[in-house]
Amino acid sequence: MALGGGTFLTQNKVLPGTYHNFMSAARAFVNLSERGYVGLPIALDWGVDGEVFTVTQADLQKDSRKIFGYDYTDPKLKGIRDVFKNAITVFFYKLSVDAVAAANDFAKAKHKGARGNDITIVIQANVDEPTKFDVQTLLDSVVVDEQLAIATPTDLVANDFVTFKADITLEATVGTPLTGGSNGSAITGGAHQEALDALEAYGFNTLGCLSSDSTIKSLYVEYTKRLRDQVGAKFQLVGHKLGATDHEGIIDVQNDSIGDEVFGAVYWAAGAQAGVAVNRSNTNKRYDGEFTLDTAETKTQAQLTALLKAGKYVFHRVGEEVRVLEDVNTFTSFTADKNEDFSMNQVIRVLDQIAIDTAQLFNERYLGKVPNDSDGRISLWNDIGAHRLELQRIRAIESYNKDELTVEQGDSKKAVVVNEVVTPTVAMSQLYITTTVA
Repeated sequence: MALGGGTFLTQNKVLPGTYHNFMSAARAFVNLSERGYVGLPIALDWGVDGEVFTVTQADLQKDSRKIFGYDYTDPKLKGIRDVFKNAITVFFYKLSVDAVAAANDFAKAKHKGARGNDITIVIQANVDEPTKFDVQTLLDSVVVDEQLAIATPTDLVANDFVTFKADITLEATVGTPLTGGSNGSAITGGAHQEALDALEAYGFNTLGCLSSDSTIKSLYVEYTKRLRDQVGAKFQLVGHKLGATDHEGIIDVQNDSIGDEVFGAVYWAAGAQAGVAVNRSNTNKRYDGEFTLDTAETKTQAQLTALLKAGKYVFHRVGEEVRVLEDVNTFTSFTADKNEDFSMNQVIRVLDQIAIDTAQLFNERYLGKVPNDSDGRISLWNDIGAHRLELQRIRAIESYNKDELTVEQGDSKKAVVVNEVVTPTVAMSQLYITTTVA
């Protein structure tokens, strides 16, 4: 081609020809981040060791045996099922101290934990080729893997439950169980700290504290305060009888669970608080979890009033059902600058949504990309305003005035300062009626 062509940045071309730029028309960027994410350190009989692993609702229903070692309906998974009644994705970290993987002469369990002891390896001569072997892996007497006509040990391929040893001799056996698998000793604060350190790289809406130990609960409380207030990670902690925490990022479930895990209600509450939409409340939400909750301390109006004033998240009985009394957190030290609105989880969800989405907007579209000049700040003003108007459209906030939003240059050349006024909406929970009878 003799004539010039292509795109241009400045009008400095030498050759005659046509230089053409195609650009998208400027339009505001609106993206509300999805909710439903939970971080959950948890003691397990089976599962990935030493790292965070991600599980979705679909994963749990299809692959629970592979992931957790048990069928979906097994009583061992009732807490996990409770989380997923409302959560869409959970970031699990398996808590363990000195756990051991089960093994036998032929294979070793893929994960540490007691569940490995329920695995058996069966080796039989192949019917068609008697010099070769069929190797089965069984879990609770159910075949979970079968490899046919294996000639040498090196032909064996690791499956979801075991890795085969390379130096074995293949020989027929009716069934050789794996042994020695152990969950280890009691879970320590150090194990919880490892889990929290690993989860710090992940984004979630709630963090569940599955412990009745006061020191471990304090660890979770301080971790949450630090990440919310100093790092800017916007999530809420859900725990059981956490004490006097007085913080909008902490939800303290008051009710005991009857049975092995006194903190059993935390599973459901962590999922429910993560999964609720930004424009919805969990006030009066029906509890449909599998744990039986003790409502002995939440019967009278005097009891309920005292618990609410203390910032407790309470389940109470309404007829034959158990429901959430009020969707609140533990913040109770109200001031003129930070009033009782901050004790309402629906308000905190809106503010967290604003913080998360605005940071994502700036980091992905402006940071290091757009000049800090009048045009750049106008573009940012439009995007932030469009986001808030979308929140207003779905009734998460009200009375938003885009004209009150200001985007100005800060004290340094690279700084931008934003000021705005938002009014979160909350669901109705009290009705006052005056009826005049004529």
